Amino acid sequence: MTTDPPSVSAAGERCEAVLDAIEGGVIVRREFLETVLVGVLARGHVLLEDVPGTGKTLTAQSVSTALGLSFSRIQFTPDLLPADITGTNVFHESEGDFEFQPGPVFANVVLADEINRAPPKTQAALLEAMAEGQVTVEGETRKLPEPFIVIATQNPVESEGTFPLPEAQVDRFAVKDSMGYPDRDGEIELLRRRAGRTEQVPAVERVLEDGMVEALQQVPENVHADPDLLDYVADIARATREDRRVEVGVSPRGTQRLFEISRSHATLRSREFLTPDDVKAVAGPALAHRLVLTPEAQVDGIEKSTVVGDVLDSVSVPTVDAVPEA
Repeated sequence: MTTDPPSVSAAGERCEAVLDAIEGGVIVRREFLETVLVGVLARGHVLLEDVPGTGKTLTAQSVSTALGLSFSRIQFTPDLLPADITGTNVFHESEGDFEFQPGPVFANVVLADEINRAPPKTQAALLEAMAEGQVTVEGETRKLPEPFIVIATQNPVESEGTFPLPEAQVDRFAVKDSMGYPDRDGEIELLRRRAGRTEQVPAVERVLEDGMVEALQQVPENVHADPDLLDYVADIARATREDRRVEVGVSPRGTQRLFEISRSHATLRSREFLTPDDVKAVAGPALAHRLVLTPEAQVDGIEKSTVVGDVLDSVSVPTVDAVPEA
């Protein structure tokens, strides 16, 4: 089903409705949900690094429900095989032929839980899905549903039995963020719901109709960006490569992703033009995970987010007044 893309202002309103619906059923920071949503608008994937028990699975399910998309969860383990993700051909004796049985990756929103627990060969199968929107099973390529969004999680504390994600795969995630713990009021609300668990818990309702996510993903292309803003985005990315604490800075792909995610943020704000504030708002989630720090910086406990913050402080900010006349 093809749906015409709405205006930027209408798209912003639809996005706000999605955020409101999710917040009504899940105790989570709105800023975090905005990061996830701009990743979706930018046709990207989302990496969550957080401790267990913060509600990552419930949030991913709620996002897919509000967006009106199919959902699948894959629990990554060291013995997980590529076929366990992509699917396999099954022989039917009665018909004397093979039939493809699709794996859990054939869904619009795929929660890759504890992705760094899977061996590299299995991670490579998911990388093809993330990069190309397809999987190859026994030499045959099969397209995945559209839109296709991976929300992956990894535990930042426990490293035993894990396989660090290769840089090529990390770079495929549009944004990386952490849910964090709820504030005091949020945690009390969780207890209130637990105390009255026999009562009806607020459920997340579907907000978008079929085809609307794909239509919304086209809207950021209509957000105007002054030439000065293009310079600003490029200068930020290039500054990460010149920082003495950084061994590998943001790639050209990362530069483009920063631009796309910034325009998605402007869409979320119902604004038809890009501003430096849009770039600053998403720079951390869009860039920090793409950096490889020097061994010295790692020993010193330097945070990647600190490097991004310092880079933003060092790059001159252009002035943008308004959308130019057509």
